[in-house]
Amino acid sequence: MLIYVKLLLTAFFWGGTFIAGRQVAATVGPFSASFLRFAVASVFLLVFTWKIEGKIPIITRRQIIPALLLGMTGVFAYNVLFFKGLQLIEAGRAAVIIANNPVFIAIFSALLFKERLNWIRSTGILISVTGAIVVISRGHLQNIWAGGFGWGEFFIFCCVLSWVSFSLIGKKIMSNLSPLVSVFYASTIGAAALFPPALMEGMLIDVNNYTTLDWISIVYLGFFGTVLGFVWYYQGIKMIGPTRAGLFINFVPVSAIILAFFILGEPITVSLFAGTILVVSGVYLTNKHS
Repeated sequence: MLIYVKLLLTAFFWGGTFIAGRQVAATVGPFSASFLRFAVASVFLLVFTWKIEGKIPIITRRQIIPALLLGMTGVFAYNVLFFKGLQLIEAGRAAVIIANNPVFIAIFSALLFKERLNWIRSTGILISVTGAIVVISRGHLQNIWAGGFGWGEFFIFCCVLSWVSFSLIGKKIMSNLSPLVSVFYASTIGAAALFPPALMEGMLIDVNNYTTLDWISIVYLGFFGTVLGFVWYYQGIKMIGPTRAGLFINFVPVSAIILAFFILGEPITVSLFAGTILVVSGVYLTNKHS
């Protein structure tokens, strides 16, 4: 039961990253924003890993490549694409595309790990994704793709592919490493890879122009959106599998709109309520019939 609470909180934290991400993307370059997010995260993860594990476990030669892939998919690629996408399209549109994560995770899990994908689980996934789309479109499904598929949509769709890779590689590497250690290595490797392009982007020059709100958003992205979010998500993958853990990503757009209500004053509409019911129903079906 606790793991489901953690996954719900993870979705809540990640919903907040859309608000923080839009704030940062307006004034900070994508490589700089990504590096600073994971520099902050790596410091917290170092402390947490040392305190909980009693040391920093050394990965074996066989784990080096998977760890590198974790850093390059879930940290480097995903976040650069995330910030680049949010520079070009609104957060709601981005969230619609990212809501497809569970579909691709389920498909590739079935193909690679032989996870069962019967008609009940498939229906649950479809209902949950539909709910996420209803929430983001505010009930006007026909307007989802109005305006075409441009570079912003392309970048966010590539985020989906990066996250699917991150989730499935994580399932493999966590057979020998704890979620905390896995995320620590992914964050550190990703941050190291992001540092050179962030310098070339002019981070050291622009840093003096960052506002207090920028720094608050970066710290939020680093700690809540990364440290707690990634660790709890990986715990979910390890305990209930990537398909069911990934389905909780559908709560992200719901939590984003709830946070927007409190932070930005946006109303909670009928479509939000209906979409929430659909998302919850889809998650229930998928988890009840494993």
